[in-house]
Amino acid sequence: MDALDIARWQFGIVTVYHFMMVPLTIGLGTLVAILQTRWHKTGNEAYLRMTKFWGKLFLINFIMGVATGIVQEFQFGMAWSEYSRFVGDVFGAPLAMEALLAFFVESTFLGLWIFGWKKLPPRIHLACLWIAVAGSIVSAYFILVANSWMQHPVGVEMIDGRPVMVDAWAVFTNNTAIVAFFHTITGALAVAGGFLLGISWYQLWRRRKDGIDTVDADGRVIVGESATIPGRDKKDHSVWIKSLRLGAVVAMIAFAGTAISGDVQAKLMFEQQPMKMAAAEAACHDGTGFSVLSIGDVGSRDCSDVVAVMEIPGLLSFLANGDFTTEVRGVNTLVPEYQERYGTHIPDDPMYGSRAGQEINYVPIMAVTYWGFRMMIGFGGLAAAAAAVALWLARKGTVPQSKGLMRLALIGILAPFGANAAGWIFTEMGRQPFVVAPNPVMTGIDQVFMFTAAAVSPGVSAGEVIFSLVALTTVYAVLLVVEVVLLTKYIRGGVVSAMPELDATKKKDDGGHGPGGEGGDDVLAFAY
Repeated sequence: MDALDIARWQFGIVTVYHFMMVPLTIGLGTLVAILQTRWHKTGNEAYLRMTKFWGKLFLINFIMGVATGIVQEFQFGMAWSEYSRFVGDVFGAPLAMEALLAFFVESTFLGLWIFGWKKLPPRIHLACLWIAVAGSIVSAYFILVANSWMQHPVGVEMIDGRPVMVDAWAVFTNNTAIVAFFHTITGALAVAGGFLLGISWYQLWRRRKDGIDTVDADGRVIVGESATIPGRDKKDHSVWIKSLRLGAVVAMIAFAGTAISGDVQAKLMFEQQPMKMAAAEAACHDGTGFSVLSIGDVGSRDCSDVVAVMEIPGLLSFLANGDFTTEVRGVNTLVPEYQERYGTHIPDDPMYGSRAGQEINYVPIMAVTYWGFRMMIGFGGLAAAAAAVALWLARKGTVPQSKGLMRLALIGILAPFGANAAGWIFTEMGRQPFVVAPNPVMTGIDQVFMFTAAAVSPGVSAGEVIFSLVALTTVYAVLLVVEVVLLTKYIRGGVVSAMPELDATKKKDDGGHGPGGEGGDDVLAFAY
């Protein structure tokens, strides 16, 4: 096996796994800050309980995000040294700012928030959380600046075969980065909204199942209290119905935001990476119609037998140009253009090793781009539609007693995660065979691009990459189990899992670490 292919699998697995944590951290952190702000302003204990419960889940995810993200930094030098050497002058600034100005700020103020309950003045404590959340958002922007430069290199000159930054402002205000940032943030809020909705539905369903809440003849909730189940009082109902409605509203608004920013992003992609978008549509020939369904072997990168059996006339032209009549170039038109501009074969250069002289296929794997694009839109739309249905079904203060609907609500949490992951995979895989895609505006010797075949570390063997792939995948699998177990434990425990003082059956002085003396077997007792 080729070390390049294994290295790509390794980076893909690590990146996608880490990216599953990122949107939930950004989105849930923002909502927790909003909830604590509401508690600070109103004094309503329901908002305090919401802050504590969702804050604990946020911390679990944040910790796992840090653990999985660190490995990515090592990969640049371990398996992608040539890539690191090529992009180093450009990536140094945004990645350094991400670490020094964003990540350290985020971690420092999140620590103050974790340990500052009842120790810091309320306003200072709240400000610590907002600063930490702002740090995570700024951190995301700096990462997207680096990634967007790979999609659309700007602000550099080629010196001794390497791009050197000559215009930092152009790099940090890259239009690709700005649009990707808004798309990423709205996607993160969609994830957080679905997370709140699904878990809140489960908790309301449990209150119905346990006979705590009932409904009258009109189906309106009659909120009850349990004398035997700790924390299941009337305020507990308020926590979950407010969380469900907040999650549903956020999910719908966020989907609208992703749709708008996604449309702008698609228009940029048609301009900057036309082959990626042509492959996303399996558009072999020039045209204006958007393919709803194409048949043929789209996985072969061969357009000879790909046929659109269902398409919407004019929609592809609208996505690309904002009108319904301008033809969009297809794969068959673009391939000769790419070959003329970037060559037909990998250059005969020692840096390419055994891959030198191989024929270049400029068409990305259409099965990935075609279905990835549709999964991104489909999962996002499904999550938004489910949020609207959930909001309607819960309009009378509770949820149906159906166990099947409860399971659908929990499974539905995965839909926005799927949309985010599919979008990320589409963006990265669609750039191939380039690791740094060429900027169509740049011409001649100053044109900046890098083939993926040149990016892998020349001194790393296939066996070494396989070993690291197996090791990292195993570690990540263990971390996945740990996160799922922790999340499941605290979700099932409800608000009491974050506020043990609500459990009157527990001793108040048991050597715990937080308010009310909680501790014992709570591994996250330090948090509050």
